[in-house]
Amino acid sequence: MEKKIIINVGRQFGSGGKDVAIELGKKLGIKVYDNELITKAAEASGFSPDVFKVKDEKRSLFPVSSFFASQTFGSPKNFLTGENLFQIQSSVILEIAEKEAAIIIGRCADYILRDRGCTLDVFITAPHEARIERICERTGASREKAGEMIEKTDRKRETYYNYYTFGNWGVASNYDLCIDSSILGIEGTADYIIDFARRAGMLPEEEK
Repeated sequence: MEKKIIINVGRQFGSGGKDVAIELGKKLGIKVYDNELITKAAEASGFSPDVFKVKDEKRSLFPVSSFFASQTFGSPKNFLTGENLFQIQSSVILEIAEKEAAIIIGRCADYILRDRGCTLDVFITAPHEARIERICERTGASREKAGEMIEKTDRKRETYYNYYTFGNWGVASNYDLCIDSSILGIEGTADYIIDFARRAGMLPEEEK
């Protein structure tokens, strides 16, 4: 293949999308970019990673003087927009895609890499009840709190995605594959995605 595969993973909060991405990385032997992407973006821009963590998959205007890795970059009057951060992070995603096979979680990577060949765009979903159970188990939150976390996080991700892509987050037509992780489980979902990629000619057939 001329280009190494990039699998972009969108996910509903509590669907296990990140776990599926990590499992894909293990099975394929390729790197998964999530928090690592924030670090790379910070290195590329000269900002502290904290500024990207604060703004991760959010959009607004905010002061950044306290986030500069070096105060020589600006003064308290400096402002960094969500658009600035999106551009920096997009450059990092494009650079990763040029250099290596990878799995990228969220951050509009499917849109950023829309013109690149050998890119598989996946969206991981799960029933609301299954998501609540996963969040309660993972965080110890009450069912009511878990429901609030789902609503808030999904709204944040949808707003961020729709704003920067002019698309519709979580709508099937935006992705190559949408899958309910509660049906096959984390490992089974990862296996299904890999089989899909092989059938699509994006990955070589498994050696017998």
